[in-house]
Amino acid sequence: MRLKSGLSMRFAAATVTENKMGRVMTKWAKQSAADLGRGIGAGQIDPVALTQHFLDAIQSHPMADRIYARVTPDRALAEANAASERAILGRRLSPLDGVPVSWKDLFDTAGVETEAGSALLKGRMPVSDAAVLKTASAMGLVCLGKTHMSELAFSGLGLNPVTATSPCVNDLEAVAGGSSSGAATSVAFGLAAAAVGSDTGGSVRIPSAWNDLVGLKTTSGRLSLQGVVPLAAKFDTVGPLCRTVEDAAMMLAALEGRAGPDLRGAYGLKGRRFGALQTIVMEDLSPEVAAAYDESLARLRAAGAEIVPIEVPELARSIADAGVLYTSEAWATWGVEIAAQPDLMFAPIRERFEAGQATKASDYVRAWQDLEKLRAIWATATASLDAVLCPTAPNLPPKTDKLMEQGQYYVTANLLTLRNTRVGNLTGGCGITLPTGVPSCGLLLTAGPMQEDRLLRLAKAVETALA
Repeated sequence: MRLKSGLSMRFAAATVTENKMGRVMTKWAKQSAADLGRGIGAGQIDPVALTQHFLDAIQSHPMADRIYARVTPDRALAEANAASERAILGRRLSPLDGVPVSWKDLFDTAGVETEAGSALLKGRMPVSDAAVLKTASAMGLVCLGKTHMSELAFSGLGLNPVTATSPCVNDLEAVAGGSSSGAATSVAFGLAAAAVGSDTGGSVRIPSAWNDLVGLKTTSGRLSLQGVVPLAAKFDTVGPLCRTVEDAAMMLAALEGRAGPDLRGAYGLKGRRFGALQTIVMEDLSPEVAAAYDESLARLRAAGAEIVPIEVPELARSIADAGVLYTSEAWATWGVEIAAQPDLMFAPIRERFEAGQATKASDYVRAWQDLEKLRAIWATATASLDAVLCPTAPNLPPKTDKLMEQGQYYVTANLLTLRNTRVGNLTGGCGITLPTGVPSCGLLLTAGPMQEDRLLRLAKAVETALA
């Protein structure tokens, strides 16, 4: 291992043979961000060597150009060098100081293009970092680069023939889920320790589920959207995609510039009460998803949890109205640019935007009034529950070729994919998806607004039960 000049004997003692180093680096690719951070803190991992490992892995990976839109090696190594010096001096900024992560290509990066997966924004060069990136950098996180995504974040599938379509880690011929497709696959393929994405209707949770990761959707307004390319700002949220619940907790803390919740004291599941949502979310499940969900509930019950079925009939109307709410705001945000150069967009995504231009103001206002009523009903219906459960996605990742060849199939698959996750966005809460052990099948836990810390402690116990 080549060591940076000036490193203390603490890191020099970690020098190993070339063969052993190869094994160490292979381990790094699959280790949790929290474990990597602990290794740095213990003097067992040099942030520079760790960052160089990920940069080398990106450079040599055969699908890296379908995962990363841009890599930022100069920034990454400069940040890693600073993290290394802090570690030597015992002045680390956070538990993840020196850990390399990726960023979805809608977070502004100073002097580096941020194009949000769209040819409409080709060459767009921000002059400053997004607020959450500034905060994360101030906590010592290392920025590896920007990851591919659905165009302007308006698809849950991750199909993007304009820039690149990231492959699902479980099926290279299938899409990875969107819109944070590259974010998820950067972690799943071992090309980042963790990732930061955005979620407007499921864009963190869907790719996390399909790539067997943990994905946290935060409450709208909890994390700053300053410097984040918008889709529908009333629903847009920022969230991490990670290997473990602990990573998600640490990443949330880093994005907020604070100490994270202490998961060491995470309570078990005995006496915990979950609502198994029945309205809409259990329809049209693939057999694999249904079996994984049933097995997950069985494991939670075996761990002592009480699971009760719940119905919220009013949810059906809000799901139906979601198109009015999302497309209207999305068209208001991007309509001028799309109308000026419509041919630059993948037609199914452009048409989804265009659906918002015909909405009457009265219909939009009524949809929001109905949604506010639903949120009050939902809060009452779930008040006695620790969280609401459902399958994260009702389907498995569709094949890329089939999505490209069959236009209506794309529309149907996209709406089905986002159906369950959208419940959390519409009801205004936070949510987390966990791997079930069945490839591309996630378990979704949804809680109320600003309950992320409590939800993360609960999710840690669920993670243990599902392991």
